Amino acid sequence: MSALRRKLKNKKAPEGWSQIEDVIEDFEQQMKDAVNEEHEGKRKNETTWKIHRLHWEKNRFIYDLMYQRKVMSKELFEWLVREKIADGALIAKWRKPGYELLCSMLAIQRGNHNFGTTSHCRVPLNKRASQQRVTPDVQTGCICCASGWGKFGGPIWWNTPMDEDEAEEGAGGGGEAVEQNRAVWGPAGGGGEGPSRKRAAPEEGDDDDAIPEDVAARLAAMRKQMAGGA
Repeated sequence: MSALRRKLKNKKAPEGWSQIEDVIEDFEQQMKDAVNEEHEGKRKNETTWKIHRLHWEKNRFIYDLMYQRKVMSKELFEWLVREKIADGALIAKWRKPGYELLCSMLAIQRGNHNFGTTSHCRVPLNKRASQQRVTPDVQTGCICCASGWGKFGGPIWWNTPMDEDEAEEGAGGGGEAVEQNRAVWGPAGGGGEGPSRKRAAPEEGDDDDAIPEDVAARLAAMRKQMAGGA
């Protein structure tokens, strides 16, 4: 029995929990695996990046069901928050203008950053001067959660595939598999059985949000530099 099932064993769950339980448990298992995986060869601050990304994706899944697709009951959502399965503070921030893609509450805790500011990942890439950093936040691994230029309109994480070729290479070469970039979840497959793990297809006109060439070049240079220093 998984840790999640043991935690909830004697608790009465609201209607609808059974439809998403397996998906949430999958996220929890991935986070557990991320905690226990081998960290040799990684920079010290990289060891928690994957955990932060999985936390974002799990909560984005819940947020999507509750506020985007509106198929989750308020009772179930509040139960998930009470049981600390959902991050209520982060999801509440996503509903405020300017914070729709916030990677983590850590990014806006001013006490954690120089001069009482927020993380540099809160600045859109196209608004940064050429000499400004295009690097992951040391706490979360987020490069930018303000522009929506990441895969499927999410944050640009340290390992976000920027195109399909890169995604396939990452999945086949021991890097982050495409399956783990599940920022957007498509509707259930026709039968209404529950949430599907299939991503929603990009909408017509998405190419208008493509990363500008100069920004893409800076990202590529950053990744090359990181690979060389690993």
